[in-house]
Amino acid sequence: MLRYVYADDLHKFPKLCDTMFRHRAEQFRTRLGWDVQVDENGWERDAYDDKNPLYVIWERADGSHGGSMRFLPTTGDTMVNDHFLHCTDGTRIESPLIWECTRFCLAPDADRRVTAALVLGAGEVMQNFCLMQFVGVFDPRMERIYSLLGVCPEVIGRNGEGADEIGVGLWSFDESARPRVQGRAKVTQDQSRQWFKMSFQRGGPVAAPVAEQTGRLALA
Repeated sequence: MLRYVYADDLHKFPKLCDTMFRHRAEQFRTRLGWDVQVDENGWERDAYDDKNPLYVIWERADGSHGGSMRFLPTTGDTMVNDHFLHCTDGTRIESPLIWECTRFCLAPDADRRVTAALVLGAGEVMQNFCLMQFVGVFDPRMERIYSLLGVCPEVIGRNGEGADEIGVGLWSFDESARPRVQGRAKVTQDQSRQWFKMSFQRGGPVAAPVAEQTGRLALA
């Protein structure tokens, strides 16, 4: 199932939390060779995990991590604005209607449906938080995956060549892509919406005014 958890609440799901950060270490440092910090617990975390981001996590039946993404409002500190302005010609991406999506991670043995499920979860976040777009950094491999799911980014800048190339892009979630994504995820629309509501309790979110869309979700 998909679970939506703020960083401040991760302690309520110890197995999910532990396996997510361990899988991030395995993916980003071990498999991809990124220069990331791994602590004494075997967790990969960075400064943005301390900003109380919202995580969208595929939780397996045993309570462990199957895949995840991290979201932060661009009105605060973000990886794109702090570290990747060289990809955007110095243009900062800042808007209450745009959130940053980073740390897309899959468990080593995740099946193919997990990627689609996470994209579906991102769509729920966009719809329920009344957002227009996500911004993120990606490599060619992830760009191909997004293309297969019908959610190609609008590329606003690139840097590097070949396997070292990275891009910065903006995503929207077109409702016309939902049936394809749901089919690949093997998740119904009712399931997807129910998981979101369960995570926030009390019947789900109420859209906040634009000026308030920089913090936690307003609840009914």
